[in-house]
Amino acid sequence: MRAIWKGAVSFGLVSVPVKLYAATESHDVSFRQVHAKDGGRIKYQRVCSLDGEEVAYADIAKGYETEDGEMVILTDDDMAELPAASSREIAVEKFVPREQIDPLLFEKSYYLEPEGAGAKPYALLRQALLDADRMAVVTVALRQRTSIAVLRVKDDVIVLQTMMWPDEVRTPDFKVDTGDVKDTEVKMAHMLVETLAGDFDASEFEDDYAGAVEALVKSKIEGGEIKRTEKSTKTSGEVVDLLAALQKSVAAAKSARGEETDEEPEKSTAKKGAAKKAPAKKSAAKKTAAKKTAKKAPAKKAAAKKAS
Repeated sequence: MRAIWKGAVSFGLVSVPVKLYAATESHDVSFRQVHAKDGGRIKYQRVCSLDGEEVAYADIAKGYETEDGEMVILTDDDMAELPAASSREIAVEKFVPREQIDPLLFEKSYYLEPEGAGAKPYALLRQALLDADRMAVVTVALRQRTSIAVLRVKDDVIVLQTMMWPDEVRTPDFKVDTGDVKDTEVKMAHMLVETLAGDFDASEFEDDYAGAVEALVKSKIEGGEIKRTEKSTKTSGEVVDLLAALQKSVAAAKSARGEETDEEPEKSTAKKGAAKKAPAKKSAAKKTAAKKTAKKAPAKKAAAKKAS
């Protein structure tokens, strides 16, 4: 993993230098919008809604729309005047009981790793959180924005979880009419809960949708159902289909094991083509030199006659 932030956790007079790592990654399946006829990617233009003309990136500014639909244009100078947080401190504000934090507030998760001499105070903070069965409410500046977050313990690691601001949590605008609930119905509900009771094990669940998409795409590739667009035939560094992604994954795995990776078909073809063309260039150079020699020969003979 690659550290995305460095700083220190401070509580009281204790400071713990730490590195921050993203604790999660998205494996959502993503699709591209393409032309069904030939597989070409769909491009979008930046068009002004008022004059209908395409707008260059250099002419695009930030706008804040008011409740009545008016637009306020914010310049780079305006944005520079806004408060920006750049502190490298995770400041502990208070230690609170875990049950007081609604999971609805949680946003992103990060692992904290002690750095340098911070191992011992890190361990002390971790043990204190475990023994007290509490979370540490902290403020931290990430990506130039101050966020509220909590520190909690997962296994042997302290996890920082950023939270939504209170005004970002919506209140449901509907009511649930439960009607008359009978005691027998409640008992049956309790029996159902007891029947399905158990411990949570994340490994018991898997994303069957992503697996189904991969199997579907693989079967279409094997069946030759591929659109060879002009862009996909060039070396572009972009992953144009699932097959290319799988090929790169295999190559990376072989490289990690120290095995030789197969050359990409386009590169090996280019090398063969270059090898075939090389002799042709040499023979062409010889012909050109021979022609020049032939032209110079009569001139040398005429000069010899004049000298005699």
